[in-house]
Amino acid sequence: MDRNTITGLILIFLIFIGFSVYNSSRTNKMIEKALVTAEAEYARGDLETARTEYVNILRIKPTEPVALARISEINSKLGPVPGNQKSDSLAVKQTNSATAVNNSQGTQGTQTEINQYGVFAQSAVGQNDFITLENNKIELKISLKGGRVYSAHLKDYKTFDAKPLILFSGDSTVFGFNFFTTDNKAVQTNNLYFKPASDQKAYNVVSRPESVILRLPAGDDKYIEYKYTLAPDKYLVEFNVNFKSMEGIIASNQSSLTLDWKTYIPQQEKGRQNEETYCALNYKYYQGEVPIPKIRQSKEIVKTDIATKLSWISFQDQFFSSIIITNDFFLNASLSSNRTIGSKKYLRYYTSEVGIPFNSSTSNSINMKLYYGPNSIPILRKEGLELEKIVFLGRNIIGWISRFVIIPIFNWLNHFISNFGLIILILTIIIKVVLFPLTYKSYQSQAKMQVLKPMVEELGKKFPKKEDAMKKQQATMDLYKRAGVNPMGGCLPMLLQMPILFAMFRFFPVSIELRQAHFLWATDLSTYDSILHLPFLIPMYGDHVSLFTLLMTASTLLTMKMTGSSPGSDQPGMKMMMYMMPIMFMLILNNFSAGLTYYYFLANMLTYIQNIVSKRFINADAVLATLEQNKKKAIPKSKWQQRLEAAAKQRGINPPKK
Repeated sequence: MDRNTITGLILIFLIFIGFSVYNSSRTNKMIEKALVTAEAEYARGDLETARTEYVNILRIKPTEPVALARISEINSKLGPVPGNQKSDSLAVKQTNSATAVNNSQGTQGTQTEINQYGVFAQSAVGQNDFITLENNKIELKISLKGGRVYSAHLKDYKTFDAKPLILFSGDSTVFGFNFFTTDNKAVQTNNLYFKPASDQKAYNVVSRPESVILRLPAGDDKYIEYKYTLAPDKYLVEFNVNFKSMEGIIASNQSSLTLDWKTYIPQQEKGRQNEETYCALNYKYYQGEVPIPKIRQSKEIVKTDIATKLSWISFQDQFFSSIIITNDFFLNASLSSNRTIGSKKYLRYYTSEVGIPFNSSTSNSINMKLYYGPNSIPILRKEGLELEKIVFLGRNIIGWISRFVIIPIFNWLNHFISNFGLIILILTIIIKVVLFPLTYKSYQSQAKMQVLKPMVEELGKKFPKKEDAMKKQQATMDLYKRAGVNPMGGCLPMLLQMPILFAMFRFFPVSIELRQAHFLWATDLSTYDSILHLPFLIPMYGDHVSLFTLLMTASTLLTMKMTGSSPGSDQPGMKMMMYMMPIMFMLILNNFSAGLTYYYFLANMLTYIQNIVSKRFINADAVLATLEQNKKKAIPKSKWQQRLEAAAKQRGINPPKK
């Protein structure tokens, strides 16, 4: 294959990739524009026009969750799509299968809806109302429709634009049990109206736990009871479901119930790209392990069917999670994660259908817990069941370094220092000091190679031809050996630092302690810092300029110039690599955590200082004197070299004369 053919194939590949990116971008922009129009019509109250716009969106992307939810909601108010049902069959099919909750304020229901619930018919209609359950950490609004948690407000946190941080709110969530009655009625508790056991509308937890009790009646002294219990200073809610006298109502052959839990995850952070990266749907096998979270999901829909028992399931974004935990076990689960492309408000649409063990012949109680809170390792660890493992800190040695080295040092420093910029500086210094004894000899090796550089250049003049490259290499290695220099010694500092660099790469973007922490010009160390907003978008780079990223790039070039001035680095290919790599990292890391790029900048500068200090301890005259002494001695051949020469003799090749 000649060069022209290879060039042609590369160009075809680049054109194909470019067209795919362009086409995908154009489709996303079309969906986004159509969503803006549809939402505007919906807000004005023109539901028919809004429904038409949403249907058109589904023709482009049949799985668009925002459009599915809105059409389902509009259909519940206006009825099915009138006329032209044949042409709209795809949209109707999609909306009929949508599971988003309807807007239930004041819903009266139809006779058909009442009849379909059998003994629960009296709960098919009602006026929605809310009960508040709160402590100093969290405020839960519980809806009578569905008896579900309607919204979860975390009091200690704000969104990036200083609004109250609400994990989910309103009709963006579904939570209820699905089952069949003995007369074959399909019941979905999410759509039925519960009755409170007390007239109290607000519970403020101060010194002792408080409970909210809701009941779904099914006849005289027969009901399904939801009990939410919140303790002081906790993000965890006890959730107990009691089935009172349900024998003869729920089908006797039904050994399990389906818990239907679905929710939209709203954007909470400034850096949407970074936040989307760390959105994940996770779970723990019963008496087993927690799978490594699948971050950076590029697929629009990811489905997972789990046939084995589970202990908990989590819906998480970069810094916060909603987790459902069972005191016993879940039988199985069907999970899905949907990217909400085109939506500016939501990041993901998570769904789960969970099997719950049930025996209708006796009074049943299902005991669970609901966690609505931050992805904080200390807080999650206190709750047990390895919940802290939803925070992705890397695999193998990377995760080990993060959990047992970086986080303990970071937390220890945080006991004495409140400024996280200073904590990162001290953490960097500690790491460099610990590694310095291991890297000192390597720095010395680099300094010695600087002394030998003129002699290596002379060897280049002595062997200028390409066919003499092997001779030049042998002569260079012989020079290093006689001077007592290990040419590979300069690679050791980088190899030692790589696991730590990767550990920091994983630690900073998920460290909730850095969220909205100010330092110098950075207003939030968990996301990018910006000193200039660009009026246009640069591919890979973004629409802003991060000063910490620029400082990181400049310091990388500075350290490379010092270490890269060693022999062999003046080759054109090596020089190109030296300058291209920092530029590539600048483009990639411009949207990453400011704490991360700040750390890389500090690490580079400390490396530069250590290099300078190490060079001061190198006596150039002593290196040259050692070289002159060794020139007079015969250097013993290594076993490897002896084997090579023996093999060459067998083939009739004489070894080169020295």
